[in-house]
Amino acid sequence: MMIISSTRNSRSSLNNLDVLSVLVYAILVIWGIMSIYSASYNVENPKPFWDFNTFAGKQFVFAMTAVGLIILVFLLDYRLFEGFAYIFYFLSVLLLIAVVLFGKVVKGQQNWIQIGPISMQPTEFAKLGVSLALAKFLGTPSSKLTDRKVWLGIVVIFIVPALLILKQGDYGSLMVFVLLELALYREGMPFWIIGLQVLAVILFVLSLLIKPVYLAFGLFFVFSFIVGILLLTRRKMERRDWLIMIVSLVLAIAFVISVPKIFTKLKKYHQERIIVLFDEEAVDKKAGAYYNLQQSKIAIGSGGVWGKGYLEGTQTKYDFVPEQHSDFIFCTVGEEFGWVGSFLVILLFMILLFRIVIIAERQKSRFARIYGYCVASIFFAHFTFNLSMTVGLFPTIGIPLPFMSYGGSSLWSFTLMLFILLKLDTHRNRLFGSY
Repeated sequence: MMIISSTRNSRSSLNNLDVLSVLVYAILVIWGIMSIYSASYNVENPKPFWDFNTFAGKQFVFAMTAVGLIILVFLLDYRLFEGFAYIFYFLSVLLLIAVVLFGKVVKGQQNWIQIGPISMQPTEFAKLGVSLALAKFLGTPSSKLTDRKVWLGIVVIFIVPALLILKQGDYGSLMVFVLLELALYREGMPFWIIGLQVLAVILFVLSLLIKPVYLAFGLFFVFSFIVGILLLTRRKMERRDWLIMIVSLVLAIAFVISVPKIFTKLKKYHQERIIVLFDEEAVDKKAGAYYNLQQSKIAIGSGGVWGKGYLEGTQTKYDFVPEQHSDFIFCTVGEEFGWVGSFLVILLFMILLFRIVIIAERQKSRFARIYGYCVASIFFAHFTFNLSMTVGLFPTIGIPLPFMSYGGSSLWSFTLMLFILLKLDTHRNRLFGSY
């Protein structure tokens, strides 16, 4: 089996390339570099765009390197990504272990590793490794979600990197891994599993807003009301059904009572990031969580409909918003390009997400389809969490906006995820074989 595709196959595969996805990718990357330059622009000491000592200059280098990765992906045989999926996964896990053992702490999180002159964040590449491994594992015809052994395999694929990432304190990336369940749902996972998690989130939030004792009484009242309805309608219930309902009630009450105790175990800045979403007055005005949220809202809101113009944003130029070149890059878009620019960025991401889903659905190979939904889930999680935290709908968790936030690791990993899918799509009419 050839690792490098022949020139004839490479040329023919480009005829099936999804041009719209590539175009959206290019626009987002270029817009990201421009926004990074604006976010790090120093009025008193302006530096040229091509200065590689600036964030924008470095991001340009990262983007050129990403182009090299794209070329490499299209030179490789498309079957390699399925055949070596577990190897990619194993290498990503090794990098996560290296971070735990030798990584450096940045802003309270030990999720960076130094390799020569390059600092990288292996967590970003672990998302690619898990996606490939999950697609490989579920892509075999014998893998059915009704089989307990299959679920055990899925848990193993998730739990190893998840525990390593939890050790690093990167809760944002952990949430991204959870949303990979959307790919499992496409393959037949029961909806009640997602429903239970949504219910747990709702109960968690309510436990912070309402005294747990009152909330527990509320749950008991709802349970009693449901039981009364069942008895009045004389609906026949099996003993097992009653047992499930009672156990669910006990677990729900135990959960809401334990939430405050669990919450106090979090680090103070994590608590503040959650509390400030519900009650800004309950947080110290000098606290980072309050300041970040306020400045982010001011930057986005001050842009109005059309924005203040490129390099004209006062919040951006005078560095009011922390990490505006990375996690809060959307604030720059909102201030300088206004509602119109913000809408356009959202529209571009929505187009890309829809294209990825369409690409995933038209695959003949189960591996390619599942991998496509994994990519869609990861992009959706980053896009949703990042924009939500900039407008105060979600806690600040250090999630970059794909292709636009500063960072080589995130840009490279997102680029690889997207273009591996596009490479597989160019061979969508072929069934993959083992490598």
